[in-house]
Amino acid sequence: MAITYNNLYLDIRQQLRKAGIEAATLEARELVSFGTGKSREDLARDGGLYASPELERQVRSLVDRHLAGEPVAYLIGEWEFYGLPLDISPDVLIPRPDTEVLAGQAIEYIQTLGECRVLDLCAGSGCIGLAVASQAPQARVVLGEYSDAALKICRQNIRRNGLTGRVVPMQADAREKPERALGEFQCIVSNPPYIPRADIETLDASVRDYEPHLALDGGEDGLDFYQTISGKWKEALAPGGRLYFEVGIGQADSVLRIMRAQGFGDIQIVKDLHDIPRVVFGTLCTEI
Repeated sequence: MAITYNNLYLDIRQQLRKAGIEAATLEARELVSFGTGKSREDLARDGGLYASPELERQVRSLVDRHLAGEPVAYLIGEWEFYGLPLDISPDVLIPRPDTEVLAGQAIEYIQTLGECRVLDLCAGSGCIGLAVASQAPQARVVLGEYSDAALKICRQNIRRNGLTGRVVPMQADAREKPERALGEFQCIVSNPPYIPRADIETLDASVRDYEPHLALDGGEDGLDFYQTISGKWKEALAPGGRLYFEVGIGQADSVLRIMRAQGFGDIQIVKDLHDIPRVVFGTLCTEI
């Protein structure tokens, strides 16, 4: 029996709600839009028209895959972060609202600096660095990422958002000391891998089975990257520069102690929208 685009959307939304998916409205819209090849505006305009049986099958196939655990962002190949459209693939983590808190904190500081250089280390899709560049036109941003496949996504997102002139991708291993040729940055921001290795198998299947473990594994206690970045990458920070981290649940105090031991001062902890300590940042102390 033929179904209109609007009724198909309502049907999918109800199916997702019954499955306990909180973001059923958003995900239904994205799946129907992608599966039918229509933009959100097209769907709103054509809601009363009938979808072909082939398009309906495509949409329902996507929904079945999603209900089996595959994230919507990987199914449709894109997601939005800080108002920016981003290409997304299984080679990068899916940007999350929690990380917008990190981006927002860094942006607030960077907007006060005037001309400056910013490094997004462990950049993944490049979402944080691109958000910074979009909100702080005076900043020059480097997206530092170890994975070749993730760097490809970074390049696509730089082009997609028209930021080629101010954002450059660069291969960088956060576990190693930065090369001197890299120069100094006034701000380094990082959402590094922070899941304790043994906990990865306990994660929700949508994360455990689909998102890249390279971007999740933070070592035995989840703190490996905080140690190495605070210790080795402070060499790439200008005196008085700031380092911003996203942290996992229960890690904020440990990261604060790590940063303090590495010579950072004025360290602050910021909570996310769920009242969970999510961002830790501090200033590199200058020697007297």
